[in-house]
Amino acid sequence: QVVLSRQYGSEGRFTFTSHTPGEHQICLHSNSTRMALFAGGKLRVHLDIQVGEHTNNYPEIAAKDKLTELQLRARQLLDQVEQIQKEKNYQRYREERFRMTSESTNQRVLWWSIAQTIILILTGIWQMRHLKSFFEAKKLV
Repeated sequence: QVVLSRQYGSEGRFTFTSHTPGEHQICLHSNSTRMALFAGGKLRVHLDIQVGEHTNNYPEIAAKDKLTELQLRARQLLDQVEQIQKEKNYQRYREERFRMTSESTNQRVLWWSIAQTIILILTGIWQMRHLKSFFEAKKLV
């Protein structure tokens, strides 16, 4: 789903605020032919992404909602608490995924080592039987 699509000339600037949580992808395309003509040409892109409570313009919010300085500071603190809560939930999710990956890897390593041990034992048994039959055929034993 494309949320925002814009075209600019050689320079452009825009601000976008997402109202839906989740993963967002940013795709930048250049239709400049100068890059093909001049191999030494450069394309410069400055991308500044702000997330969380840093994106709020608190003086503008205070003016719009007619908040006192104390109310504005309380709102800032609430936004910070909310951001900390989101970060904590994200870290908890990442830790859970890491734990599941670690347990899966440990289980695979265990089964791989068991398989290697069985193959090693079977190879040893086969070699001993083969050598025994070889020595019996040469009448050394």
